[in-house]
Amino acid sequence: MDDVNAYIVFAKVVEAESFTGAAELLGESKSAVSKQINRLEDSLGIRLLNRTTRRMSLTEAGEIFYERVRRVAEEVEEARLAVTQLQDSPRGVLRVNAPLSYGIEHLAPILPGFMARYPDLKVDVTLIDRRIDLIDEGVDVAIRIGVLADTSLIARKLTAYRRIVSAAPAYWEQYGRPATPQDLAAHNCLTYAYLSGGRSWRFRERGGQQVDVAVAGNLTANNGEMLAHAAMQGQGVTWLPQFICGPAMEQGALEPVLEEYELEPVGVFAVFPHTRNLSTKVRVFVDYCAEVLGV
Repeated sequence: MDDVNAYIVFAKVVEAESFTGAAELLGESKSAVSKQINRLEDSLGIRLLNRTTRRMSLTEAGEIFYERVRRVAEEVEEARLAVTQLQDSPRGVLRVNAPLSYGIEHLAPILPGFMARYPDLKVDVTLIDRRIDLIDEGVDVAIRIGVLADTSLIARKLTAYRRIVSAAPAYWEQYGRPATPQDLAAHNCLTYAYLSGGRSWRFRERGGQQVDVAVAGNLTANNGEMLAHAAMQGQGVTWLPQFICGPAMEQGALEPVLEEYELEPVGVFAVFPHTRNLSTKVRVFVDYCAEVLGV
């Protein structure tokens, strides 16, 4: 247990970026924290931290060690919470990841209500469209949109959005409106870099037959908002979820086509690593998202 305590102290020192800050978090003296780190380095036979009078930094070995120790410290904290009354009042840091556009438009507006409901929680949000490894990057829960490929994660569906083919009215006037999905092959289609099906847009005809159309264009981006803005400027055709293109359609800046075809909907999911005991902070966050965002 002494080793585990030392690991926790080391993790706190790294996260607080000082012995003083770690001592405050742990409720111990600075000298006690320093002694723990010294004993840990002695037992390992290697220096983990570079110390000067002005700053502290991790050595190469310290960086490697911290990535493993951080998980141990978090697991110990979750285990402690699981057997105490703190389970009724989630606290600590909740690390959330979400796509950029969805995070700004839908996650940001609901976070104040969530944090007001659970005032002991601190929320650390990263917004990026690239799909990250939750465990490697220390993320507790992520919002993901579209097809889920990682079967090692637990997923809960929150809601779904229609996909819509649209372009600026000026673009349709110049190049003509497609009458069928296949006609899109002749258009400049603006494509999303992380689309699960690659550069293939999927439709379903009224009879139920699935139609996959290979598209091409002069712009690919890893963010849907950028594609929507390019389309509004008349650059080409987009195939985007309603939560991205909807406002522009309401303003008349984008005009939908092929509405008689059933486009593949986009699912929105909360995903989190599989653990024996789901932490309360993750559970309450997922429940809150389902409550507020769900249809």
